[in-house]
Amino acid sequence: MTNEPFFQKDGDLFVPTRAGIGPWDKNSLHGRVIIGLLGAEIERRHGSSEYMPARLTVDMYKLPDLSPVEVVTRTIKDGYRIKVIDAEFISGGVSAGRATCQLLRKTENAPGVVWKRPDWGAAAPDDCPQAPESPMGGMWKMRPISGTLRGVEPRRTWMAEVREVVGGDPLTPFVRVAVAADFASPFAHAGDQGLGYINTDVTVYLHREPVGEWIGFETLTHGATDGVAVGDCLLHDVEGFIGSASCTALAQKRKL
Repeated sequence: MTNEPFFQKDGDLFVPTRAGIGPWDKNSLHGRVIIGLLGAEIERRHGSSEYMPARLTVDMYKLPDLSPVEVVTRTIKDGYRIKVIDAEFISGGVSAGRATCQLLRKTENAPGVVWKRPDWGAAAPDDCPQAPESPMGGMWKMRPISGTLRGVEPRRTWMAEVREVVGGDPLTPFVRVAVAADFASPFAHAGDQGLGYINTDVTVYLHREPVGEWIGFETLTHGATDGVAVGDCLLHDVEGFIGSASCTALAQKRKL
């Protein structure tokens, strides 16, 4: 990857670059870089090929600025079948987000046939047109399948990352999902007047890690009352369904 990463290492700290600026404030980071860094550090410090990072939940309660970031992790449960890891995103000495990841030991599937949702039947990324505009100034690349962010119909799209989360650290399959997962909020919550909700969390569920660079998003639900919204997207790769991303959000006006 040749694009500027979201963070550069400086000893034990991670220094944000302006590539990670979000849509709500010109001096604050995008939620996706918070999720991506927390997921990357959990995997780097605590992951292994024997365990599947089956759930990642990230709470985001403060818009971090471009101050250096420290990530602190803590093992909550270190069992043979289940591991639970907490991680905290500390920006300029202030906590801005926290994550919990559940890692499950891989084994054989249970016997029997279980109902499965039919394949979404989407065209492959190479068979879909490129997005007419580069999202967020080129923060990622996209191949729309159906629906639009300002439309009121179901939406489906392919997304792929174009930069590393941390400079010099190639994206792993899990980190690709983690950094992309924040897109579940605008994809589920944007309406005919644009995006009016800022997500306060994301939870990713995975039964396997993705194959290849493309993650497929398919809107599943959206609901909002009194300025509080919830939404869900199904996640796919080029071989099929891999999991889901869920988010809560608050009504928000942009500062930009």
